[in-house]
Amino acid sequence: MEIIRSNFKSNLHKVYQAIEEADFFAIDGEFSGISDGPSVTALTNGFDTPEERSSPDVKFVCQSSSIDFLASQGFDFNKVFRNGIPYLNQEEERQLREQYDEKRSQANGAGALAYVSPNTSKCPVTIPEDQKKFIDQVVEKIEDLLQSEESKNLDLEPCTGFQRKLIYQTLSWKYPKGIHVETLETEKKERYIVISKVDEEERKRREQEKHAKEQEELNDAVGFSRVIHAIANSGKLVIGHNMLLDVMHTVHQFYCPLPADLNEFKEMTTCVFPDIINNTSLAELEKRLKETPFNPPKVESAEGFPSYDTASEQLHEAGYDAYITGLCFISMANYLGSFLSPPKIHVSARSKLIEPFFNKLFLMRVMDIPYLNLEGPDLQPKRDHVLHVTFPKEWKTSDLYQLFSAFGNIQISWIDDTSAFVSLSQPEQVQIAVNTSKYAESYRIQTYAEYVGKKQEEKQIKRKWTEDGWKEADRKRSNTQCIPYALQNHYYRTNSFTATSAGEKRNLSPTQEEAGLEDRISGEISDTELEQTDSCAESLSEGRKKAKKLKRMKKDLSPAGNISDSPATLFEVPDTW
Repeated sequence: MEIIRSNFKSNLHKVYQAIEEADFFAIDGEFSGISDGPSVTALTNGFDTPEERSSPDVKFVCQSSSIDFLASQGFDFNKVFRNGIPYLNQEEERQLREQYDEKRSQANGAGALAYVSPNTSKCPVTIPEDQKKFIDQVVEKIEDLLQSEESKNLDLEPCTGFQRKLIYQTLSWKYPKGIHVETLETEKKERYIVISKVDEEERKRREQEKHAKEQEELNDAVGFSRVIHAIANSGKLVIGHNMLLDVMHTVHQFYCPLPADLNEFKEMTTCVFPDIINNTSLAELEKRLKETPFNPPKVESAEGFPSYDTASEQLHEAGYDAYITGLCFISMANYLGSFLSPPKIHVSARSKLIEPFFNKLFLMRVMDIPYLNLEGPDLQPKRDHVLHVTFPKEWKTSDLYQLFSAFGNIQISWIDDTSAFVSLSQPEQVQIAVNTSKYAESYRIQTYAEYVGKKQEEKQIKRKWTEDGWKEADRKRSNTQCIPYALQNHYYRTNSFTATSAGEKRNLSPTQEEAGLEDRISGEISDTELEQTDSCAESLSEGRKKAKKLKRMKKDLSPAGNISDSPATLFEVPDTW
């Protein structure tokens, strides 16, 4: 059954019922992740870590090759934008509900107290001078309506949101009974106020109807998020085909923005979807599971719900792909039952047999990490046979094959235009390959461990700068206000930071002038000067401690050859944060 915007509300109860009766759910987002570079390898790499693979840019992009492929498969693009079901994440829903509550409280007069004017006895609302005539005219029209025996309704002219707010606040104070006030829209989407003469019982009835209508509008805005929440709250198994990006988009769109940290992402995902299992290579997998030793399940569709016909493939339609994923899961789960004694023909989605596969998300195109483990630590492959190679921009794959021709079969995973991972068939050849690049001018080879170590070092330095940099700078500025001018020169000059050009690795390291800082300070700052700065003694001590700390950073974090020998300013802001 196809659910779109026009029939979503009328069939939502059927969706809830299906969720309640289901053993498991199969999902598919259909092209939930595409490349924003010249090729797939520009977005993914065969030696990505789970953390790198789980942090794509947040973008809405239209990739021509994907559009062309979907069009060739009969994908209906008009349906996506014209009949798509709206949704809100949890924060957006909360904000919208607060807006409705505030709007209702103002309509009921709760907001009037904030506009009490001590200079007027006519109205407890502060009316701007340029709006007093407008409000007086509205009040006059309402007085005429109440005195008329024929008229029951009054349609005011369309006005601004601020004017409508003044009208609501004024009328809620001046006419607490006898009228009902409501905002409607014209065909041109212009908003205007309708005022009706009603008794108290009718007024309460209309207010209840208005409140119910607002709740319905709110639920319509929440839209498909209600289905996702129902699935998550069911605690039932959710399976998918290459579903990492499907899960990421689901969490991000329907719950909250994805965290930057991988472990936080795991915790969040397991809260949203308690149980997840994944499969891969959907079309071929579906064919394989129809063969021995598997037994494809026989599916009977409920009355009034036409089924997909697997004889005529409809791959790359999200609903069909999810349906096939479900059939594949049933076949594989039942196959596990054949290993029991006695064999079991049907295996439940909650069977102990498939628990080892729970919360494992398949990582596409990662060579040696088959899945992301949401419930614990990820697999840590050695990668002692992998090299990181940097080379000129003009190089091609054939150049890399030529460079490593003496090492037999290799596998290349491009990182960008000037770097790639090269995996050798024999780990003992790694050091030989590294040694060949020691005197090379156009390329450089390092082990994977060296590459990762330097990346982690750079990451720690950047994190240190982000967390402490500006706080430390503020502290220094406040300290130097009570330090003699001579000491200020020492303090700023010897505690500056340097960053190399964008083409080189960035280093957070003290300058050469830092060496011997304590000797220079003690030799150039007299006892008299120090006595004059008793109130700043603690700040001076902190400055010396900072100098020692920077000296240790220089020793522990800066590899040979990475210390800048050039003069430095106070600090140069790095290009990447």
